[in-house]
Amino acid sequence: MTEIVLPTPNRRTETYRLTGTPVPLARRRASDFDRIAYAAAHVVSDPLAESDPWVAPAIDWDATLRFRHRLWDLGLGVAEAMDTAQRGMGLAYEDAQELIRRSLKEARSRGEGDGLIACGAGTDHLAPGPGQSLRDIANAYDEQVAFVEGEGGQVILMASRALAAHARDPEDYLEVYDHVLSKTERPVIIHWLGEMFDPALEGYWGSSDHLEAMDTCLAMIEANAARIDGIKVSLLSKEKEIAMRRRLPAGVRMYTGDDFNYAELIAGDEHGHSDALLGIFDAIAPAASQALADLKNGRLDGFHATLEPTVALSRHIFRAPTRFYKTGVVFLAWLNGLQDHFTMVGGQESARSTLHLAKLFRLADRAGVLADPDEAARRMAQFLSVRGVH
Repeated sequence: MTEIVLPTPNRRTETYRLTGTPVPLARRRASDFDRIAYAAAHVVSDPLAESDPWVAPAIDWDATLRFRHRLWDLGLGVAEAMDTAQRGMGLAYEDAQELIRRSLKEARSRGEGDGLIACGAGTDHLAPGPGQSLRDIANAYDEQVAFVEGEGGQVILMASRALAAHARDPEDYLEVYDHVLSKTERPVIIHWLGEMFDPALEGYWGSSDHLEAMDTCLAMIEANAARIDGIKVSLLSKEKEIAMRRRLPAGVRMYTGDDFNYAELIAGDEHGHSDALLGIFDAIAPAASQALADLKNGRLDGFHATLEPTVALSRHIFRAPTRFYKTGVVFLAWLNGLQDHFTMVGGQESARSTLHLAKLFRLADRAGVLADPDEAARRMAQFLSVRGVH
């Protein structure tokens, strides 16, 4: 049985014995699930490129696209160029465009009924400043929506930092969203990203009270329901998500973005369920795939037995400051041999502590999401030696 020396909070070390059984890989298609399930996918940096990683980060396109094929091979969709890909947090809009273009091409290569993908469109190419108007923000949305749809993709309409900074009241949000949605060619997914993921989005929809903000968001959805596929809510509150889910117009989906409570929200209740668009599905893709297949086949016990152990891991990865969750996602990809280094766009591999990543390792083992425990332990020991743990 594999053992590894890990640090503990009292500045000592302990010998940790791995006990988890890896969730087996199985090739699936989206039709094998009765939930729509997107994984918001990360990008793989190129640590050997001649570039300044804080100013002009380089992307390993081959490794990045291989990871997307892995998600598709498991039956999951790809939510592209979202916050998990460090959009607006290291990934510039020009790189996001290239990412979207390449990923849509790869999705088409998989043939009919495979390669589910939707792509983020926002306003992050706008230069920040006090001189912006609502028209400028709406036009910026129009430009990015036109790019995604022009490449043949479905749009995820991302929350806008510029709109959060310049909107005076809920009516300003309604004006901008009504304008943008009036021009879309196919139904979009709205993304309400909470301030815990991005502090610049505090007060989105015109109120710092989420329930008041929800009323405004629902008014927008009701006015544009024919142009909206669904809404992804990332507030880390199952109560708020369920309350909103029960108020959605018929035909508009709730995509859970709750990385703390996704298992029970996807399972649902007598009033309905949530589909999924989750950053944690990047990190736990085999478990998510197995659980969703069990759910469709009526094996609710199997669904919970596979997915529930991942929740503690996810809550740790997404703990405050939540915006640094990408570090844990990429660290787990490296532990699982899905990339050959632990470096990130913008140098964000430094955003979590050694103790945080050591606890992540323990929880990943217990959740069965270390694909090869021996190799993961070898990589973990290598990482710890660099961090001064021997």
